[in-house]
Amino acid sequence: MKARDILSDSKQERCIILAEYIIENNATVRSTAKQFGISKSTVHQDVTSRLEKLNPELHKRVGEVLKKNKEERHIRGGLATKLKYSR
Repeated sequence: MKARDILSDSKQERCIILAEYIIENNATVRSTAKQFGISKSTVHQDVTSRLEKLNPELHKRVGEVLKKNKEERHIRGGLATKLKYSR
């Protein structure tokens, strides 16, 4: 087995692990990246582009969570600002 094949296998596993985490926890890309110690760009790339090719059904479910998070982000931002200035 080539090193490239092993790398692609680990990327596939990472995509699925990240997707399951996002679905189970209704997590954002940012919180998922922080939890796993990787960049937001990597998480986003994994759960959008790579996952779509690996597991379309899981990709669809993650997309629903990410869409919901995107719709709610202005609320979270407002709460963070309120908390910042109330201290």
